[in-house]
Amino acid sequence: MFTGIIEEVGKIKNISVYGNSGQVAIQASKVLEGTRIGDSIAVNGVCLTVTSLQPDGFTADIMAETVRRSSLSIVKNGDKVNLERAMPVDGRFGGHIVSGHIDGMGTITAYKKEENAVWVTIKASKKILQLIIEKGSICIDGISLTVAMVSDEEFQVSVIPHTGEETTLLKKKPGDVVNLENDVIGKYVEKLLGINTETQSNQEQGITMEFLQKYGI
Repeated sequence: MFTGIIEEVGKIKNISVYGNSGQVAIQASKVLEGTRIGDSIAVNGVCLTVTSLQPDGFTADIMAETVRRSSLSIVKNGDKVNLERAMPVDGRFGGHIVSGHIDGMGTITAYKKEENAVWVTIKASKKILQLIIEKGSICIDGISLTVAMVSDEEFQVSVIPHTGEETTLLKKKPGDVVNLENDVIGKYVEKLLGINTETQSNQEQGITMEFLQKYGI
């Protein structure tokens, strides 16, 4: 489990994807402290298992599901990536519950500066957007952020200077792809209540008074 508080920006030393799987070598320093083979490290929000350690980095295998779901399928040697070790039991929970299991990808469409912060607009699929709520949490490339606005086609977050300096988000440009992980609580609620907006008709979508009465709320 992770918190979405980035510890370090690393660099892709070498990534090899053959077919739908492969291996990645990442240059890092801080996240190596106390790390052992078999430990988990989130790379741009993707939970990877450390398969070997070097003095200046680590390697990890990439399976087919990771290639299908995340931007690790398109990163190149030299690209910067956000890194976070798994949360220690005695650690502070500074972000939100992050599993490192990517739900899909989004595309940055715009940046807009507002005083000391920067608004980032991201276009995403309906499947992703249906689990995003205003003032809720979203994980973007491994970064825990608060949703400032959400519509039927996109959502926005506002990034403070510290987050901009310590992560890769503001170094990207419109058109770049980012990994997205929805709040796990929302996914469990959707599953337990049997909500599926992809198969429901327009009249049945959303939470109505009938829906609340049906579930005794």
